Order: sequence, then structure tokens, then C-alpha cells
Amino acid sequence: MTRTPQPESRDADVRVAVSTVIFSVRRDAHDEPVLSLPLVRRTRDPFDGRWALPGGWLDATEELDVAASRTLAETTGLTPSYLEQLYAFGAVDRSPTRVVSIVYWALLRSDEVDAQVAAHARSGDAPENVEWFDATDLPRLAFDHNDIVEYTLWRLRNKVGYSRIAHGLLPDEFTLADLREVNETILGKRLDPANFRRQVDTSDTLIPTDRFRTGSHRPARLYRYNRDVELADRGPLPTRH
Repeated sequence: MTRTPQPESRDADVRVAVSTVIFSVRRDAHDEPVLSLPLVRRTRDPFDGRWALPGGWLDATEELDVAASRTLAETTGLTPSYLEQLYAFGAVDRSPTRVVSIVYWALLRSDEVDAQVAAHARSGDAPENVEWFDATDLPRLAFDHNDIVEYTLWRLRNKVGYSRIAHGLLPDEFTLADLREVNETILGKRLDPANFRRQVDTSDTLIPTDRFRTGSHRPARLYRYNRDVELADRGPLPTRH
């Protein structure tokens, strides 16, 4: 029997990277909420000087979730409150060399961003070349990272309609107006307050507290997230620690 020759393996020519799109709702100069994400300026070719998503190479002995957290911390100094694997991007021409990127998306409250950035500034180990951008108004990024952000936004906007994902951008206690603002910022459109309240009241995601926020308007009840309901349904996959 004649055995058909097998093509020579080229596994050594393929590298695996991990990148993360991390969102936070930040305030602009006019105190308006903006769905924002941090980018890292590249300091070498390819795409020297271009902004790119935070990320790095996958270590051969490293779990993917661990690599996502590590590379995000190394490039931005941030530790997210929510992290989920998004998609694998592996177009042959996406990089001068063959690179497959496992992309994660993450969420972090604005106050936690400020606290983590301040902690790094105090310790003198703040990452360099990091800047926050409006997620809907980005410059031309390195590689296919504009396409990755666009896809991530699409997923986030679809998910906010049926899941509790917005809670990853809120403090422990918040008003319905806070929750509506986050949803509006993600979706990029205004929501009817009365309809929004009815939708929330018929869900099991929120627990009303006995506390109220006072100010120039009438007191607004504070709610907290129902911790018995998962932030996102991961299905039957095991959780890695």
C-alpha cells in the first residue's frame, strides 16, 4: 500500500495571542457618560505608533483566562470585575506573521478604574502609553483591532437587552436612573423611563433597599444586584481559578 505523503507541519509558524476589550462608563469634559475603553500605543513594528488593544502572547503552560488577566494587568494595570471569552480572530492576513488572537471582553466600574490607576501612580509602577478612548469614535488601530472592537460592541449591545451585563458597570447600590443611564450609554439611545421601570420591576435582577439617594430632586430608592443571579450565564463550562 502506498501511503499518501502528509504535508509538513507548520505549527511552529503559528503563534497564539490574547487580547482584551475592556469597557467602562467614563465622564467626558461635559460630564456626559461615554462608553470608553483603554488602548495601548505600540512602540515597535508592525504598526509602530498605532493604538492597539491590550494583550500579549499566550504562555504554553497558561490557561486562557489567566493569560487574559495577566496581559491586561501588564499593559494597563487594570483588574476587571467581569471577564468573558469573546471570539477567536485568525484571518491569515491579519498580521505580517501568522497570529491567532483569543479575544476577551471585560467590564470595570469607573470608580474602580480611578482607584486602580491611583494605586499604581502611588506605587510608581503605572503602565506607560495607555489612554482611554470613546469606544464609538476610535482612530485607525493596529492589525484588525477596529473590527474586533466593532464586534465586541455588537455583542455587548445585544447582550444588554436580555442579561444583567450592565451591572458590571455599576456600584454595589444604585438608582434606577443610574441603571437606565448605563443601558442608554451602551445602546447609544434614550430609553423611556416608565417603560424601563416596568421592565425592571417584572425582572428578578434587582433587590430594593431601604436606603434613598437625596439631592435636588425627590429621594430615589437605591437598589442592589441580586447576587443569586449570575452576572452572565456561562453555561456548563467549568470555572477556572
